[in-house]
Amino acid sequence: MKILFVCTGNTCRSSMAEGLAKAILVQKKLNQEIEVLSAGTMAWPDSPAADQAIQTLQQRGMDIREHRATVLSPELVNAADIIFTMTASHKDQVLYLAPGAKEKTYTLGEYTGEGGEIPDPVGQPLEIYQTCADKMEQLIEKAIEKLLNNEGKE
Repeated sequence: MKILFVCTGNTCRSSMAEGLAKAILVQKKLNQEIEVLSAGTMAWPDSPAADQAIQTLQQRGMDIREHRATVLSPELVNAADIIFTMTASHKDQVLYLAPGAKEKTYTLGEYTGEGGEIPDPVGQPLEIYQTCADKMEQLIEKAIEKLLNNEGKE
């Protein structure tokens, strides 16, 4: 299974979401079964994760220093089994690129039943990145649980 996280630049939210999801999957011993990727709707290819994103995840024992931004493409969308976006606008952009992905594309808040969007921390102080990561970690935990429960029912 492939999970794709999408934000704007792929240097803050989706890069942290990818790191958080990978760590959660390692804890659950599912990292061999589930692949996690991320991309940005307006990413500058090969840009590193933002310093604050790196620092935020380092404080949690995760290392995303090797992360490099990837531009969202129809190929990435089609290869993913499920796509989690940070905002409704990102979801719209995914569906614009690949209208057939409607059944597998959700905002993270929508999929977990929490609603709301994940605001962009770019250019904000470290505390904002930490708050963003806290919220995403909680939602990603829920999303993975829901995914695992739905897998067994199909």
